[in-house]
Amino acid sequence: MQNSDPGQYRISEEPYYRSVADEVALYEAAYAARMPVMLKGPTGCGKSRFVEYMAWRLEKPLITIACNEDMTASDLVGRYLLDINGTTWQDGPLTVAARIGAICYLDEVVEARQDTTVVIHPLTDHRRSLPLEKKGEMVQAHPDFQLVISYNPGYQSLMKDLKQSTKQRFGALDFDYPDADVETEIVSHEGGADSELAGKLVQIAQRSRNLKGHGLDEGISTRLLVYAAQLVGRGIAPEAACRMALVRPLTDDPDMRDTLDAAVETYF
Repeated sequence: MQNSDPGQYRISEEPYYRSVADEVALYEAAYAARMPVMLKGPTGCGKSRFVEYMAWRLEKPLITIACNEDMTASDLVGRYLLDINGTTWQDGPLTVAARIGAICYLDEVVEARQDTTVVIHPLTDHRRSLPLEKKGEMVQAHPDFQLVISYNPGYQSLMKDLKQSTKQRFGALDFDYPDADVETEIVSHEGGADSELAGKLVQIAQRSRNLKGHGLDEGISTRLLVYAAQLVGRGIAPEAACRMALVRPLTDDPDMRDTLDAAVETYF
Protein backbone atom coordinates (compact mmCIF):
# COMPACT_ATOMS: atom_id res chain seq x y z
CA MET A 1 0.00 0.00 0.00
CA GLN A 2 1.34 3.45 -0.95
CA ASN A 3 0.44 7.10 -0.33
CA SER A 4 -1.00 6.30 3.11
CA ASP A 5 0.40 9.24 5.11
CA PRO A 6 -2.61 11.37 6.14
CA GLY A 7 -0.41 14.44 6.53
CA GLN A 8 0.17 14.84 2.80
CA TYR A 9 -3.58 15.20 2.24
CA ARG A 10 -4.17 17.88 4.87
CA ILE A 11 -4.92 21.46 3.88
CA SER A 12 -2.40 23.62 5.71
CA GLU A 13 -3.84 27.10 5.05
CA GLU A 14 -7.43 28.22 5.47
CA PRO A 15 -9.18 28.36 2.08
CA TYR A 16 -11.24 31.49 1.55
CA TYR A 17 -14.91 30.57 1.79
CA ARG A 18 -17.83 32.93 2.38
CA SER A 19 -20.73 31.20 4.09
CA VAL A 20 -24.10 32.13 2.58
CA ALA A 21 -26.56 30.21 4.79
CA ASP A 22 -26.33 27.42 7.35
CA GLU A 23 -24.28 25.06 5.17
CA VAL A 24 -21.27 25.02 7.50
CA ALA A 25 -23.31 23.99 10.55
CA LEU A 26 -25.24 21.41 8.53
CA TYR A 27 -22.07 19.88 7.16
CA GLU A 28 -20.43 19.75 10.58
CA ALA A 29 -23.45 17.87 11.94
CA ALA A 30 -23.37 15.51 8.96
CA TYR A 31 -19.68 14.85 9.47
CA ALA A 32 -20.20 14.20 13.17
CA ALA A 33 -22.68 11.50 12.14
CA ARG A 34 -20.36 10.40 9.29
CA MET A 35 -23.29 10.92 6.94
CA PRO A 36 -22.36 10.84 3.25
CA VAL A 37 -23.04 14.27 1.74
CA MET A 38 -24.10 15.29 -1.77
CA LEU A 39 -23.49 18.87 -2.96
CA LYS A 40 -25.81 20.01 -5.75
CA GLY A 41 -25.40 23.22 -7.70
CA PRO A 42 -24.24 24.94 -10.88
CA THR A 43 -20.71 25.01 -12.22
CA GLY A 44 -18.29 27.32 -10.45
CA CYS A 45 -20.52 28.28 -7.52
CA GLY A 46 -18.13 27.16 -4.78
CA LYS A 47 -18.87 23.47 -4.11
CA SER A 48 -15.26 22.33 -4.30
CA ARG A 49 -14.02 25.31 -2.28
CA PHE A 50 -16.61 24.51 0.38
CA VAL A 51 -15.29 20.95 0.72
CA GLU A 52 -11.73 22.24 1.00
CA TYR A 53 -12.80 24.73 3.65
CA MET A 54 -14.65 22.10 5.68
CA ALA A 55 -11.72 19.68 5.51
CA TRP A 56 -9.48 22.46 6.82
CA ARG A 57 -11.99 23.46 9.50
CA LEU A 58 -12.40 19.86 10.69
CA GLU A 59 -8.64 19.22 10.42
CA LYS A 60 -9.19 16.15 8.26
CA PRO A 61 -7.24 14.99 5.19
CA LEU A 62 -9.00 15.51 1.86
CA ILE A 63 -8.66 13.35 -1.25
CA THR A 64 -10.39 14.78 -4.34
CA ILE A 65 -11.24 12.68 -7.40
CA ALA A 66 -12.28 14.43 -10.63
CA CYS A 67 -14.74 11.99 -12.19
CA ASN A 68 -14.88 11.32 -15.92
CA GLU A 69 -16.58 8.86 -18.24
CA ASP A 70 -13.39 6.84 -18.74
CA MET A 71 -12.91 6.24 -15.02
CA THR A 72 -13.19 2.59 -14.04
CA ALA A 73 -13.83 0.96 -10.69
CA SER A 74 -10.14 0.01 -10.61
CA ASP A 75 -9.22 3.69 -10.91
CA LEU A 76 -11.12 4.24 -7.66
CA VAL A 77 -10.28 1.16 -5.60
CA GLY A 78 -6.91 0.05 -6.97
CA ARG A 79 -5.21 -2.52 -9.19
CA TYR A 80 -2.27 -4.84 -9.48
CA LEU A 81 0.74 -3.30 -11.23
CA LEU A 82 3.64 -5.13 -12.81
CA ASP A 83 7.14 -4.13 -11.73
CA ILE A 84 10.61 -5.65 -11.61
CA ASN A 85 9.66 -7.81 -8.63
CA GLY A 86 6.42 -9.11 -10.13
CA THR A 87 2.98 -7.78 -9.33
CA THR A 88 2.23 -5.35 -6.52
CA TRP A 89 -1.09 -3.95 -5.39
CA GLN A 90 -1.64 -0.19 -5.72
CA ASP A 91 -4.50 1.30 -3.70
CA GLY A 92 -6.77 3.69 -5.57
CA PRO A 93 -7.68 7.07 -4.04
CA LEU A 94 -10.99 5.84 -2.63
CA THR A 95 -9.25 2.98 -0.86
CA VAL A 96 -6.53 5.28 0.48
CA ALA A 97 -9.20 7.63 1.84
CA ALA A 98 -11.06 4.77 3.52
CA ARG A 99 -7.86 3.47 5.13
CA ILE A 100 -6.53 6.76 6.50
CA GLY A 101 -9.83 8.38 7.48
CA ALA A 102 -9.90 11.13 4.88
CA ILE A 103 -12.83 13.01 3.44
CA CYS A 104 -13.12 11.59 -0.08
CA TYR A 105 -14.63 14.05 -2.56
CA LEU A 106 -15.95 12.75 -5.89
CA ASP A 107 -16.29 15.88 -8.02
CA GLU A 108 -18.96 15.78 -10.78
CA VAL A 109 -19.79 12.18 -9.92
CA VAL A 110 -22.36 11.77 -12.71
CA GLU A 111 -19.57 12.01 -15.26
CA ALA A 112 -18.47 8.55 -14.10
CA ARG A 113 -20.17 5.46 -15.48
CA GLN A 114 -22.91 4.02 -13.29
CA ASP A 115 -21.14 0.66 -13.14
CA THR A 116 -18.21 2.54 -11.60
CA THR A 117 -20.14 4.54 -9.02
CA VAL A 118 -21.81 1.45 -7.53
CA VAL A 119 -18.50 0.61 -5.83
CA ILE A 120 -19.16 3.44 -3.36
CA HIS A 121 -22.41 1.89 -2.10
CA PRO A 122 -20.93 -0.29 0.69
CA LEU A 123 -19.13 2.79 2.03
CA THR A 124 -22.35 4.79 2.28
CA ASP A 125 -24.43 2.60 4.58
CA HIS A 126 -24.02 0.82 7.90
CA ARG A 127 -21.31 -1.45 6.46
CA ARG A 128 -18.80 1.37 5.84
CA SER A 129 -16.62 -1.10 4.00
CA LEU A 130 -14.96 -1.41 0.60
CA PRO A 131 -14.46 -4.84 -0.98
CA LEU A 132 -11.25 -5.19 -3.01
CA GLU A 133 -12.45 -8.13 -5.07
CA LYS A 134 -9.27 -8.53 -7.11
CA LYS A 135 -7.20 -8.65 -3.93
CA GLY A 136 -9.65 -10.65 -1.85
CA GLU A 137 -9.65 -8.03 0.92
CA MET A 138 -12.42 -6.18 2.73
CA VAL A 139 -11.33 -2.70 3.79
CA GLN A 140 -13.20 -1.44 6.83
CA ALA A 141 -13.40 2.34 6.64
CA HIS A 142 -11.49 4.33 9.25
CA PRO A 143 -13.82 5.95 11.83
CA ASP A 144 -13.02 9.42 10.40
CA PHE A 145 -13.79 8.53 6.77
CA GLN A 146 -16.57 10.41 5.00
CA LEU A 147 -17.72 10.38 1.38
CA VAL A 148 -18.78 13.60 -0.37
CA ILE A 149 -20.01 13.86 -3.96
CA SER A 150 -21.02 16.80 -6.13
CA TYR A 151 -22.86 17.34 -9.36
CA ASN A 152 -24.76 19.90 -11.37
CA PRO A 153 -28.39 18.72 -11.59
CA GLY A 154 -29.39 21.45 -14.03
CA TYR A 155 -26.89 20.39 -16.66
CA GLN A 156 -27.35 16.63 -16.75
CA SER A 157 -29.37 14.59 -19.22
CA LEU A 158 -31.44 11.64 -18.14
CA MET A 159 -28.59 9.46 -19.32
CA LYS A 160 -26.28 11.24 -16.88
CA ASP A 161 -28.08 11.29 -13.60
CA LEU A 162 -27.58 9.44 -10.34
CA LYS A 163 -29.67 6.38 -9.66
CA GLN A 164 -32.14 6.67 -6.80
CA SER A 165 -30.27 3.78 -5.18
CA THR A 166 -27.25 6.08 -5.05
CA LYS A 167 -28.99 9.39 -4.26
CA GLN A 168 -30.80 8.00 -1.24
CA ARG A 169 -27.54 7.13 0.46
CA PHE A 170 -26.65 10.80 0.92
CA GLY A 171 -27.76 13.87 2.73
CA ALA A 172 -27.82 16.79 0.30
CA LEU A 173 -26.93 20.47 0.36
CA ASP A 174 -28.11 22.83 -2.38
CA PHE A 175 -25.65 25.41 -3.65
CA ASP A 176 -26.31 28.35 -5.93
CA TYR A 177 -24.63 31.59 -6.85
CA PRO A 178 -24.71 33.91 -3.82
CA ASP A 179 -26.62 37.17 -3.53
CA ALA A 180 -25.07 40.08 -5.40
CA ASP A 181 -23.45 41.74 -2.37
CA VAL A 182 -21.89 38.48 -1.17
CA GLU A 183 -20.73 37.54 -4.67
CA THR A 184 -19.22 41.00 -5.09
CA GLU A 185 -17.27 40.48 -1.87
CA ILE A 186 -16.04 37.08 -3.09
CA VAL A 187 -14.96 38.38 -6.50
CA SER A 188 -13.22 41.35 -4.89
CA HIS A 189 -11.31 39.12 -2.47
CA GLU A 190 -10.43 36.30 -4.86
CA GLY A 191 -9.83 38.45 -7.92
CA GLY A 192 -7.97 41.27 -6.21
CA ALA A 193 -10.47 43.80 -7.57
CA ASP A 194 -12.03 46.88 -6.02
CA SER A 195 -15.69 46.62 -5.07
CA GLU A 196 -16.83 48.80 -8.02
CA LEU A 197 -15.27 46.51 -10.63
CA ALA A 198 -16.42 43.38 -8.79
CA GLY A 199 -19.96 44.75 -8.59
CA LYS A 200 -20.08 45.41 -12.35
CA LEU A 201 -18.84 41.89 -13.10
CA VAL A 202 -21.52 40.42 -10.85
CA GLN A 203 -24.22 42.41 -12.63
CA ILE A 204 -23.02 41.08 -16.00
CA ALA A 205 -23.14 37.56 -14.58
CA GLN A 206 -26.68 38.02 -13.32
CA ARG A 207 -27.80 39.11 -16.77
CA SER A 208 -26.28 35.97 -18.27
CA ARG A 209 -27.96 33.75 -15.69
CA ASN A 210 -31.32 35.12 -16.74
CA LEU A 211 -30.58 33.70 -20.19
CA LYS A 212 -30.21 30.14 -18.93
CA GLY A 213 -32.64 28.04 -20.93
CA HIS A 214 -33.01 30.86 -23.45
CA GLY A 215 -29.89 30.22 -25.49
CA LEU A 216 -27.44 29.44 -22.71
CA ASP A 217 -26.97 26.12 -20.93
CA GLU A 218 -25.27 27.85 -18.00
CA GLY A 219 -24.83 31.42 -16.83
CA ILE A 220 -21.49 33.01 -15.98
CA SER A 221 -20.04 31.37 -12.88
CA THR A 222 -18.41 33.05 -9.89
CA ARG A 223 -15.17 31.32 -10.92
CA LEU A 224 -15.20 33.10 -14.30
CA LEU A 225 -15.84 36.44 -12.59
CA VAL A 226 -12.69 35.91 -10.53
CA TYR A 227 -10.76 35.17 -13.73
CA ALA A 228 -12.00 38.41 -15.30
CA ALA A 229 -11.04 40.40 -12.22
CA GLN A 230 -7.57 38.85 -12.22
CA LEU A 231 -7.07 39.80 -15.88
CA VAL A 232 -8.03 43.40 -15.14
CA GLY A 233 -5.58 43.34 -12.26
CA ARG A 234 -2.88 42.35 -14.75
CA GLY A 235 -3.53 45.44 -16.80
CA ILE A 236 -6.06 44.11 -19.32
CA ALA A 237 -8.89 46.48 -20.27
CA PRO A 238 -12.16 45.42 -18.62
CA GLU A 239 -13.98 44.88 -21.93
CA ALA A 240 -11.24 42.60 -23.25
CA ALA A 241 -11.01 40.77 -19.94
CA CYS A 242 -14.76 40.14 -19.99
CA ARG A 243 -14.68 38.88 -23.57
CA MET A 244 -11.92 36.42 -22.73
CA ALA A 245 -13.05 35.27 -19.30
CA LEU A 246 -16.83 35.65 -19.39
CA VAL A 247 -18.23 35.63 -22.93
CA ARG A 248 -16.00 33.41 -25.08
CA PRO A 249 -15.89 30.42 -22.69
CA LEU A 250 -19.68 30.42 -22.36
CA THR A 251 -20.94 30.11 -25.93
CA ASP A 252 -19.98 29.86 -29.60
CA ASP A 253 -23.33 31.15 -30.81
CA PRO A 254 -22.74 34.51 -32.58
CA ASP A 255 -26.08 36.03 -31.54
CA MET A 256 -25.62 35.03 -27.91
CA ARG A 257 -22.08 36.40 -27.94
CA ASP A 258 -23.39 39.71 -29.27
CA THR A 259 -25.98 39.78 -26.48
CA LEU A 260 -23.37 39.16 -23.82
CA ASP A 261 -20.90 41.60 -25.37
CA ALA A 262 -23.65 44.23 -25.26
CA ALA A 263 -24.15 43.53 -21.57
CA VAL A 264 -20.43 44.06 -21.01
CA GLU A 265 -20.51 47.34 -22.93
CA THR A 266 -23.38 48.52 -20.71
CA TYR A 267 -21.09 48.48 -17.69
CA PHE A 268 -17.72 49.28 -19.27
